[in-house]
Amino acid sequence: MEKERQAFLMQLLQTPSPSSLEMEIQKKWIEEVKPYADEIITDHAGNAIGVLNKNAPFKILLAGHCDEIALIVNRIDEQGYLYVEKMGGINPKAAIGMKVTILGYAKTITGVIGVNAQHHGGIKGDFELEDLFIDCGAKSKEEIEEFVQIGDLAVYKREPEILMDRYVSGRGLDNRTGAFIVAEVLRRLSDKEINVGVYAASTVNEETNMGGAYFAAAGIEPTMAIACDVTFATDYPSVNKNKHGDVKLDGGPVLAKGAPINRKINKLLEDTAKRLNMKVQYELTPRMTGTDADKMRLTGKGVPVSLVSLPLRYMHSPVETASIKDIDEEIDLLVEMIASMTGEESLNPLED
Repeated sequence: MEKERQAFLMQLLQTPSPSSLEMEIQKKWIEEVKPYADEIITDHAGNAIGVLNKNAPFKILLAGHCDEIALIVNRIDEQGYLYVEKMGGINPKAAIGMKVTILGYAKTITGVIGVNAQHHGGIKGDFELEDLFIDCGAKSKEEIEEFVQIGDLAVYKREPEILMDRYVSGRGLDNRTGAFIVAEVLRRLSDKEINVGVYAASTVNEETNMGGAYFAAAGIEPTMAIACDVTFATDYPSVNKNKHGDVKLDGGPVLAKGAPINRKINKLLEDTAKRLNMKVQYELTPRMTGTDADKMRLTGKGVPVSLVSLPLRYMHSPVETASIKDIDEEIDLLVEMIASMTGEESLNPLED
């Protein structure tokens, strides 16, 4: 990955983007994409969409959600401690002892998630997020309420890092990497003669309700859609591969197989990978994908969908880890597939 492109990825990863508060990251995404797009579309959900070849009747929607899991303040006690609920799939065990950035209504401040000292018994057995609290250093409810109110959001205070010049690690790779990938696909296609319309969407709210994907697909009415998300890597200790499959970092992009997935789109992706001599991996999505693909598929008259995922270690933790090589290969795969399309492709599985 070129240094300039890596810098853009790191900028996205450094920008807090909790579900429902994606405005800052979307503005940065638009600033980066605008020079390469024919048009930028936004909507009332908060999606940002870069468009190429708008007048083409065959329209491809690429969706990578920019929101990340977060904490939401639900109570402030008299001593000034904050209590929180989940905004997405927060693992309370991963939260112990973490620093957080609280995006207060009046000021952004730092807090720490308190933990009972081991000398005092530590934390025993199972516990929930409601058993933890955030200490911002305030001495009273009145003091902290000058900056924070009920409903304000917080994310882990964790800077992204490059490991061994091959992996990127940090919070919220799920799925700011996807927002990065769709932007890069649009950038790479911008200097090519393409026969299809391309709508690269940085979608919102996937971690909580997937409403952004619905708004995007309902508004665009695409011929087909591809969700660009992450999936569970199983190449680290303690993972049961018999149960969860065999997905590796550096193993290439992951294609989904299951009832929601259009087989003809997958065939296009597989044929493209063969032309590029690129390995792909597979995951199973028998009933639902758990991604933006599910909402896009059920808009309008129905949209044929596929899911291309980035292998990710330590999902929904502060140290999610992915391969830079896999990111580059997913971009290459999508660029080559779209550039080679005629716009006459049939996605009907009953047609030859």
